[in-house]
Amino acid sequence: MNFHEVRFPETLSLGSSGGPERKTEIVTLNNGFEERNSPWAHSRRRYDAGLGVRSLDDLSEVVAFFEARCGQLYGFRWKDWADFKSCLPSSKPGPFDQELGRGDGVRKDFQLSKGYASGVNSYTRPIAKPVANSVRVAVGGDLLVHGSHYTVDALSGTITFEVAPETGMPVTAGFEFDVPVRFDTDRITTSVTNFAAGEIPSIPVVEVRL
Repeated sequence: MNFHEVRFPETLSLGSSGGPERKTEIVTLNNGFEERNSPWAHSRRRYDAGLGVRSLDDLSEVVAFFEARCGQLYGFRWKDWADFKSCLPSSKPGPFDQELGRGDGVRKDFQLSKGYASGVNSYTRPIAKPVANSVRVAVGGDLLVHGSHYTVDALSGTITFEVAPETGMPVTAGFEFDVPVRFDTDRITTSVTNFAAGEIPSIPVVEVRL
């Protein structure tokens, strides 16, 4: 996978727009009813960072970042300011935010994930790019110590326990995370509006599967 473990400048992604995208195939039958199906098990996020560029220095930073990634060739980390925590945006991540599974006495590896629920329906999103040193883990309600009881692979979002959690014990975690993305264009168009200000009308970014 062509991926650089570097984050797009936070100050520039702060003013971005974007969010989750789903792919739905809809067939309208002769009787007017519809059949709907989705070939995607997981949503895919798209963003536009153009709104975050306000100065010539911002413009220079984006161009340098784009060139260092060779356009669309290399992926990178992106902070989605509207959704970057295991908890509500106004809260601080805690070790009981998300249940990752339950122990069986054998399994030692658990994938970080975040649940989205509305009514009786829910969706579980795999988290592959946790922020280093932000992950807190508990088993059976007991807070564990990183490095002694478990390790976290910040490149994949996998938690590995020294000892497999006992059967039935809930494994929970709290964390901050980034979205793995790439530029969705091979061209950046810049505009200098005056001696101190510049803009890039559109900087499309799309999530990549890992």
